[in-house]
This record gives sequence, structure tokens and C-alpha cells, in this order.
Amino acid sequence: MPVAQFCLVAVDCPDPAALGGFYAALLGGELKQDSEDWYDLYAPGGHRIAFQRAAGHRPPQWPRADDNSQQLHLDFEVTDMAAAEAQALSLGAMPLDLDDQDGQRGFRVYADPAGHPFCLCRA
Repeated sequence: MPVAQFCLVAVDCPDPAALGGFYAALLGGELKQDSEDWYDLYAPGGHRIAFQRAAGHRPPQWPRADDNSQQLHLDFEVTDMAAAEAQALSLGAMPLDLDDQDGQRGFRVYADPAGHPFCLCRA
């Protein structure tokens, strides 16, 4: 029997409203403010991502570095990689690793506006 039930992923960032807005535009759903320092995105499918203000936030480095690891990243499935990439970039994502090896790898890596890596993955 499990001890706990998963409820959300909390992401540290310098501006929770802005980063929550980025992911709301990317994924859809409803962004709700809990406080100036905490926003929750209720994404389609019952998923929840929280964004919390972190003073002195340092974005992770890409590729990974021994003194500043990426710590975690989010993966999102897409049916049209080109369209999803164009939308993500227009929302402020930054390309980190777009070499999908002629479609063989099946994912591309980006950074959100706060510098966290995330992947668009072929569904």
C-alpha cells in the first residue's frame, strides 16, 4: 500500500506569475494565485504544477554541470513537433538541444523563461 499520493510539482523561480503564465499558455489550464509567492497551474488531465518565488534563483546549466545540475525537467508530449516548437519559442522558450537526430531521438530540449529545462517529446 502506498504511503503518499502525488499532488504536484513545485518549480522555484524568480517570478511565479510570469512563469505560471508561460506554462498556462504552453499547456492550457487555469492559473490560480495563492499568494504573491505561489501560483498553481491546474493543467488539463488533472495535472498540477506550482510556481514558487525563490530569492537568488539560479537557473540550471545545460548541458549538466557538476556544480549546478538541472535537478529535474518536465516532459510534454506533442503530436506536431514543428508547431509545438514554434509556439514554445514564441512564448519565450529558449532552445537548448534541438538535434533530434533526424527524428530518431523523438525529443527536443528547451529552457523556460526562468531557465528550467523541459522537453517536447513526440507522442
